[in-house]
Amino acid sequence: MDVSATQEQVHEQIRVRLAAAVGADAADIGRIAQEAALCLHEGGQEPDFEVRSADFVTDPFFVCADRYWRRRFAESPSSETALACARWIAVHTTPGCRSAVREQWTLGNGFINRSHLETREQLDEAARSIAGAPEAADLALTVLLYHAGKLRANFSFDDLNSVLTASALATAAGPHRDEPVVLALRSFAAFGSRAVTTEHARDLLDRAWSAPQRSRHVVDVCLNGLAFSVPFNGQGELLRQLAQEAVDTHPDDHMFRFRLATAHHLCADHDAALSHVDAAVAMLARHRTFSNELILEQYLVKRDAIQEARLRAAREAEHEVRWRRQDAANAELERAMHRSSVRAVELVAVFTSAIAFAIGSLQVTLNGNLKLRERLWLLTGLGAGLAVFALIIVGGTWLITRRRSRR
Repeated sequence: MDVSATQEQVHEQIRVRLAAAVGADAADIGRIAQEAALCLHEGGQEPDFEVRSADFVTDPFFVCADRYWRRRFAESPSSETALACARWIAVHTTPGCRSAVREQWTLGNGFINRSHLETREQLDEAARSIAGAPEAADLALTVLLYHAGKLRANFSFDDLNSVLTASALATAAGPHRDEPVVLALRSFAAFGSRAVTTEHARDLLDRAWSAPQRSRHVVDVCLNGLAFSVPFNGQGELLRQLAQEAVDTHPDDHMFRFRLATAHHLCADHDAALSHVDAAVAMLARHRTFSNELILEQYLVKRDAIQEARLRAAREAEHEVRWRRQDAANAELERAMHRSSVRAVELVAVFTSAIAFAIGSLQVTLNGNLKLRERLWLLTGLGAGLAVFALIIVGGTWLITRRRSRR
């Protein structure tokens, strides 16, 4: 039996095993697909079956192909592998799921292999190698998205913007540069760059978000860009609005739930943020996806940040209450001291008038040259004058302090 016949038998056995896994639970599908992908990879053979969806939960053929290409990218995370993957996608996927498969594998494997960046010269060489090839624009788009996935994972905003707009790969991609996923990646780069205006970033976001053929990955990249944007007014509210729309559309998507938690965190709604990030962690545990451990680590880091912010807000609220109480006590003490000062001024005025009257009356009494009636008139006039003086002092003090109290 020749080698080709043996390989065909292997492919047939794998197709039978995968077909038998249809309808099984996600864990069994993952196990069977992983074994089949390992067999193909160790045998140096690419999968030889058609992929009709990008569903990790129910489609064993897609899961097997995903595991296979993940191994290929891990073994050689280069543009050559991306080109091989692009050619496989062009032959072995149906048109209805081709874009979703491309976005899943390029952005996902770009995230996993983000530490293996290629130079601009290497990317230009890849663009030259596909010039004139059939479906060259599709091949260029795949390689472009793969490298963009790496730059996105590294938050290299300016480099990402340059690759998407001015590289040879972007030129080779031709009309694909206006696809929603490319616009979403450009908005991600623009939001994170300090060299691009927020208005331009929001324009790109609106174009990607409103696209009729907007995919799940387009939504995720848009939300990701908003979450890591250079801060601007209304950032949290805009992210919360779009993330809530994404959650309403995809209620079982753990990533969108996580984006919604991030939005509430930016809006300082810590209880809601904690609730949503806990829901995201629970969903992630139920749905096994690529790079599960890396994603879980991100969720737990965000959860710790939310918890810390929640505790800090509670402490600040407690300090605010204490400060207000102390401020009220200080204000009451100030008012009491002010009242005491006013009463002291009034008391001094009355006391001074009384002393002056006593001294004046003593002099009048000791003056033997005056008659009794004259002495009485003098004492009456002196008392009246001093009483008027005391009333003027007390009344003026009351009037001044009353106006100040009103202010």
